[in-house]
Amino acid sequence: MAEYKVLVVDDEAGIRMGTRRILQNFKVDYPFMDEHIEFVILEAGTGEDAIEIIDRDMPDIILLDNKLPGIQGIEVLEYVKKKLYDIVVVMITSYASLELAVKATRDGAYDFIPKPFTPQELRSSLENITKQLFLKRMTQKMNKEGKQIRFQFLSVLSHELKAPLNAIEGYLKIMDERQFGDNIHAYQEMINRSLDRITGMRSLIMDLLDLTKIESGSPVQNFQPTDITAIARLSLDTMRPYAIQKDVDIYLNTKESVIMEADSKEIEIILNNLISNAVKYNKQGGRVDIFIKQEKGNIKITVIDSGIGMTDEEKSRLFQDFVRIKNQKTRNITGSGLGLSILKKIVEMYHGEIEVQSVPDQGTTFTITLPQDKQ
Repeated sequence: MAEYKVLVVDDEAGIRMGTRRILQNFKVDYPFMDEHIEFVILEAGTGEDAIEIIDRDMPDIILLDNKLPGIQGIEVLEYVKKKLYDIVVVMITSYASLELAVKATRDGAYDFIPKPFTPQELRSSLENITKQLFLKRMTQKMNKEGKQIRFQFLSVLSHELKAPLNAIEGYLKIMDERQFGDNIHAYQEMINRSLDRITGMRSLIMDLLDLTKIESGSPVQNFQPTDITAIARLSLDTMRPYAIQKDVDIYLNTKESVIMEADSKEIEIILNNLISNAVKYNKQGGRVDIFIKQEKGNIKITVIDSGIGMTDEEKSRLFQDFVRIKNQKTRNITGSGLGLSILKKIVEMYHGEIEVQSVPDQGTTFTITLPQDKQ
């Protein structure tokens, strides 16, 4: 339940009391609202009292009579406009001239309700106002959140690209100034590090392209019968040189074809990320096992590694954008921090599930469950 504050500004106590009685059990509900809205009634008999309540309690809606002792209702309306308050003002008056209507509308009045009004007239007006106000605030909230997300995304992205560029620039300057002499072999380590940085940036750009495709709202998917085992074999072959370098053995424990309706490129992204991480976060002399099987109308892909594992706290952040697990064991491991985030988004597109089990210093098991037939 949500509550909107309604300030009734009228010098007639009977009008204020009648409005309170009409709205005291009134609720506004609509399919696009998560919860119904009720009303808390505030009262003011003068314009001066109204301004004090407005500044103190910030009502959502004001029912404002123009003929008041002291300052007039139109002056209260001007005050609300000047302060840029997010308040809907409705004039309730028996003396609405065309001149007043034009001025009040220019100063931001939403509507006029002539006195005397019926309970149905008041409730109908409040229902329309509430829906409009709700939608306006939801739009403002989504725009604000969208800007914050875009800002955070661009900030992280600029850091992820700026750091390797700065490193490469530094190495090139050292080589350009021949700080280690004229022997090219003296700069081999810097060349290797620069190439590693370039590889990392290329990986980030490819991940960003995948992420953009997935989050475009309606990514183009080419569904067809896809052999998951064959794609796993391809991913394994791609990762094998790095596994040899890391002294990690990889085993595909499924030989037979496992077929499902899927976009082969998306399945390849899933398997590349799973196998890559299993090797990358493994120990020297470690092992990776890959299992693919059909089970009750689903395809299960399980990747088990004997690597460094992770804590429950680290596991809780695993699928966030640009998140890399940072600790003493991972300080030399590079990556975009987008791989698992992209993997999760693809699995969700297939209405699948991800299960992660991990024990520090013992290893991690990822299990992906995907419906075998396109839903």
